[in-house]
Amino acid sequence: MIHLEKLTYENFDDVFELKVKKVQYPFVASNCYSIAEAYVTMMCGGHVFPFAIYNDKRLVGFIQIGYGENADQDGVSVEKDNYEIWRFMIDKRYQGRGYGREALKLALDFIRTWPCGKAEFCWISYEPENEIARKLYASFGFEETGEMDGDEIVAVLKL
Repeated sequence: MIHLEKLTYENFDDVFELKVKKVQYPFVASNCYSIAEAYVTMMCGGHVFPFAIYNDKRLVGFIQIGYGENADQDGVSVEKDNYEIWRFMIDKRYQGRGYGREALKLALDFIRTWPCGKAEFCWISYEPENEIARKLYASFGFEETGEMDGDEIVAVLKL
């Protein structure tokens, strides 16, 4: 069964070892970079929730949720007082099994517990060439806004 666990001293090294397929490298920041960014965000007073994704006891992925304007200051119109799926990846060995879909559902369930307060939206950004991500997010109701976060398309979900 897919579940999310907080990033801990016991599992962060294993999260560093997760990898996507080579063709996906341009779409996903390394987990090491993402965790460093989470740390800096927290030290600067921001809100971020990094989670390891497990299938039963097997680590299969990583997801990081942010809230509000964080250290990276995206400048996205819905950034303030809303949630963001900041990072999301499933290891190349476990892709195509529905784990990503289940993990995204759990992440949205977590967001709807309002850990930083109520919000109107959850947003995500992705590379225009990442059709798999686009279809997955659209299937959950994320809608592209026409706005860009750097070179990435912004899509929002009304919570």
